[in-house]
Amino acid sequence: MQNNSQGAPAVSRRRRSLSIASASLAARIGMIVVLIYLLVALFAPFLAPFGEAQVASSIPYAPPDGTFLLGTDQLGRDQFSRLIYGARNSMGIALATTLISFTVGGLVGVISAVLGGWVDQLISRLVDVIMAIPQLIFALILLSIAGSSIPNLILIIALLDSTRVFRVSRSVAMNVAAMEFIEAAHLRGERLPWIIRREVLPNIMPTLVAEFGLRFCFAFLTISALSFLGLGIQPPTADWGSMVREASALIAYGNLTLFIPAGAIAVLTISVNLIVDWFLDKASGLRNGQ
Repeated sequence: MQNNSQGAPAVSRRRRSLSIASASLAARIGMIVVLIYLLVALFAPFLAPFGEAQVASSIPYAPPDGTFLLGTDQLGRDQFSRLIYGARNSMGIALATTLISFTVGGLVGVISAVLGGWVDQLISRLVDVIMAIPQLIFALILLSIAGSSIPNLILIIALLDSTRVFRVSRSVAMNVAAMEFIEAAHLRGERLPWIIRREVLPNIMPTLVAEFGLRFCFAFLTISALSFLGLGIQPPTADWGSMVREASALIAYGNLTLFIPAGAIAVLTISVNLIVDWFLDKASGLRNGQ
């Protein structure tokens, strides 16, 4: 257990250094943007001037004015209100998807790395088969069969994304599982849950936290892409991907409304990546010598 006692302080030092005050300018900007998005998503019913599916005007595609800040869509619904509700739906579903994929993929990956042997080989080959199929195409096939309800959307994307999480968690856990203190824990007769909770997870958590941010971005973009193709979040639920699809026909007439939800998607993705980059730098100590 000597290696473990030496490794634990290193982990704690990294955790202490992860303060907002030590963040770079880019990371702080990313945090502010993500915080704004979260506040908009949480307080959407109070911020939106109209309901999510409320037909507020008899004029479709009405131009922006004092009542409709971004105009209306093809049914006369307020675009600004739907943009606000879209933050709640898009981010909420992406977060739920990422939590499930990390719970499944991360846990199975760590268990596979610690057990090794035929269990590791069997699970790894099964994951290879699933990953051999392009994720977006596989999701389209499964959603066409199971239906495009929100629970199906969350479970299918979480299942497919968990294979990527499995690969990352297994890779970093295998490096820890080869250490002497893990072998000593096995020789002492420690149970597998204890080894994972006390020995493996504390040493791989920074990598998993950073990967969580990246997987959230991928899940967010996948849901938006599926909604754009018509198999994601279904009307009348507001979603940024479907809003881009609905407004795409107007670009030929010089109406650039579709760039607003598309820009919201891009800004959130970039902001999360700025935070993840800073977190990886601080957790690994590659730039600050820790």
